[in-house]
Amino acid sequence: MLSDRLFGLFSSDLAIDLGTANTLVFVQGRGIVLNEPSIIAIRRTDNEVIGVGHEAKAMLGRTPEHIQALRPLKDGVIADFDVTERMLQYFIERARQISSGRKRAWVLDRPRVVVGVPSGITQVEKRAVRDAALQAGARDVYLIEEPTAAAIGAGLPIHEPGGHLVVDIGGGTTEVAVISMSGTVYCNSVRIAGDEMDEAIIQHIRKHYRLLVGERRAEEIKIALGSAHPEALERSSIEVKGRDLVDGVPKTLVITDEEIREALREPVMTIVETVRTCLERTPPELAADIIEKGVVLTGGGALLRGLDWLLQHVTQLPVRVADDPLTCAARGAGRALDDLELLRKVAIPA
Repeated sequence: MLSDRLFGLFSSDLAIDLGTANTLVFVQGRGIVLNEPSIIAIRRTDNEVIGVGHEAKAMLGRTPEHIQALRPLKDGVIADFDVTERMLQYFIERARQISSGRKRAWVLDRPRVVVGVPSGITQVEKRAVRDAALQAGARDVYLIEEPTAAAIGAGLPIHEPGGHLVVDIGGGTTEVAVISMSGTVYCNSVRIAGDEMDEAIIQHIRKHYRLLVGERRAEEIKIALGSAHPEALERSSIEVKGRDLVDGVPKTLVITDEEIREALREPVMTIVETVRTCLERTPPELAADIIEKGVVLTGGGALLRGLDWLLQHVTQLPVRVADDPLTCAARGAGRALDDLELLRKVAIPA
């Protein structure tokens, strides 16, 4: 249409990986320009936004009563529509400014937007994502399942008639999908991922040491010590600071990688069992392809040390972590922006 061509002259289309933990924005022709936590801080008294992304994350657990730091997405989907809309609007505006270097007339700069969503998303949740993006300033909105976007971003030739098994471990969901000919043959989505790992660490420390630590500290512990399998002989440990639940005073203790591995056992094994279930339900012809091509891990959870080894040991298949797994879904959605034929094949109805 003429109107679409005219808009295209003045806008840079966007691909957004709207994640529970982080939101990444890909600008056509520029690549990923934004990678920020999916957190927004709002002043209760006048509902004013006072921080988004990294700025809001620094406020988690540290705000006075009249300021609230919120994570508007839970388990990969929108939990608070109005707050998500405001957060998306901020990220889209930021991406426009970064990509253009200056503010331009918004009416001539409404972008086409591709949004990555979990494969298990409901029709109501799809509409919520689409409406939030439209209200945030998008001209047209296309939805793409995150495992498909991650597979494209990992460089897999999903358009070919051959099976590819992708395990996308984000903040709120883990999605295991078999993809062939630009479509999902089978997908299983479980709401066990990075956030559940953080919560498992919080509960372990609370149970065994009567010490309360916050979400941010639990994530730091996971990154520093987390593993699915003991890869090295040398042990490691870090100091953990929190509030003693008995005395109510600040306290410091030392915790080891073995303890954290034990704390993560349940969420990790849930992910492993989800992969096993997917393999059991894969058609035999595609299973033969997967034996040859193996399993690809994407998402932030793919960085958990030893997870690839554990999956390889359990499935007896070759397992590899994609290059830069954190950005795979955003890069894949961005690649779909550049290939309209591919976008039409992989977009799902809202």
